[in-house]
Amino acid sequence: MTMNEMDKTTQPSSEAPVVRLMVLETDKPHPDTYSERGSFGKIVHEHFSKAGKAHHPPLGVETDQIFVVTESGGKMPVVSDFDRFDGLLITGSVYDAHGNNPWILELLSLLKELWVTRPDFHFLGVCFGHQLLARMLGGEVRPAPTQDWELGHSRITLTGAGQRLFRTRENYVFLHQMHQDQVVDLPGGMGYWNQGRRLSVGDRAHLAFDEDMVKRQIQIRVDGGGIKDLEHADRAAETAHLEHDGVEVAKAILRLFVYDDDGMGYERK
Repeated sequence: MTMNEMDKTTQPSSEAPVVRLMVLETDKPHPDTYSERGSFGKIVHEHFSKAGKAHHPPLGVETDQIFVVTESGGKMPVVSDFDRFDGLLITGSVYDAHGNNPWILELLSLLKELWVTRPDFHFLGVCFGHQLLARMLGGEVRPAPTQDWELGHSRITLTGAGQRLFRTRENYVFLHQMHQDQVVDLPGGMGYWNQGRRLSVGDRAHLAFDEDMVKRQIQIRVDGGGIKDLEHADRAAETAHLEHDGVEVAKAILRLFVYDDDGMGYERK
């Protein structure tokens, strides 16, 4: 791959454990966001690096990024491209995870091959990525029956396992949501967070969105005709400035790579 096809960003660390992720970019950010912060892969790296530095003890993060939407000039990696990585992360997207675009089918085939050939590998997905991983394992993804969107700053209730995973006594976290599709039928035995410590999905929430990104990504969907309820879009945009727990969620995801007991404990592998 050329550097135009794969953009490498690293955070070297001499002492901290390092999590190595391949970020599969399934969309491009708003042009203003791109000019300010770069591609979604760079934004993911920035966010997880911040979480790793804030974690106790610190965790290092190394990423490569590749844009995989081949119909828009992207390139699909092959299994050997993941050899030096601990896992992958699939970003959110304006595409439907239940769609049959050639690049989506090609990506599903790649994910299935990795799932079979790399029993040590971790699979992460945010929004579209979460839905695609569920589909890969046999789950069903489709739009909400009401066709309504979940948008904006949202309070998400935690189970007891969620409280342990996020190391909090609170029974909720706050995250930004922006989706219409959902996983309506989970693969047998698949949890939302992990299956044998290999699968970690961000469900429908966007961990790394800031105020400007939320507003711009909503506008992209309004302009594209995906969001038709303009009042709903305006109300969601008004919540974009509210603080959320994306860093804490990213910390929990990183712990799944490094610690035993699904990241809930402190024992190093």
